[in-house]
Amino acid sequence: MNADRAKRLLEQVARGETSVAAAFEQLAVDPSESLGFATVDHHRALRQGFPEVIFGLHKAPGQVLTIAERLAARGDGFLATRLDAEARQALAGRFPGAVVNHAARTVRLAGDHPIAPGSGTILIVTAGTSDLPVAEEASETALALGNTVERLQDVGVAGIHRLLTRSDALRTARVIIVVAGMDGALPSVVGGLVACPVIAVPTSVGYGAAFGGVAPLLTALNSCAAGVTVVNIDNGFGAAMAASRITHA
Repeated sequence: MNADRAKRLLEQVARGETSVAAAFEQLAVDPSESLGFATVDHHRALRQGFPEVIFGLHKAPGQVLTIAERLAARGDGFLATRLDAEARQALAGRFPGAVVNHAARTVRLAGDHPIAPGSGTILIVTAGTSDLPVAEEASETALALGNTVERLQDVGVAGIHRLLTRSDALRTARVIIVVAGMDGALPSVVGGLVACPVIAVPTSVGYGAAFGGVAPLLTALNSCAAGVTVVNIDNGFGAAMAASRITHA
């Protein structure tokens, strides 16, 4: 149950198309469901516009599958992130219509009711090919949330001309997510070129002194470009969630 479905249901009651008892039955679903190993938040979509997301890291494939089945049973669909190969295979076998992205380590299934589309385009910019798994997680998340997504790949500061030739895509984006490891300089460059919100995602890509993503994280936090927002290391999911709130505002 999400906000749009709840509103339509109440409108049907007001027009006399649905009885109060039938509407109450649909609205009276428990807001949470205990599975023993997890408690599923079934009212997340009603509060925030999208169902609870399954974080697959360290979960057994059977646990991921059970949570996904309970979400799908309510007609909400699901997004599962950070899945190992076995969990992705289990979800793909159970839900043939699901979209599996092996690079992103995600699986998403559309719900029974369409999600309100976001306004404009979320542009995902990657500094290098090694940053693609994080960028793909951001892309899959943004798509699951009803957004239009475009990409600029491998346009890091080592060859900045690659970015400058794509200025039209930068200027027309509603939100830009910049994914970069190594020195993490790309978010500052993009932030100095555009007026739209820029969300930096530092990645753990880099040699020893990158400290597993700490160096690009600090670079992004110290950006001299005004208004660059930063999420945690490798957090493509969090960046896309933030961007989607902007496009749905």
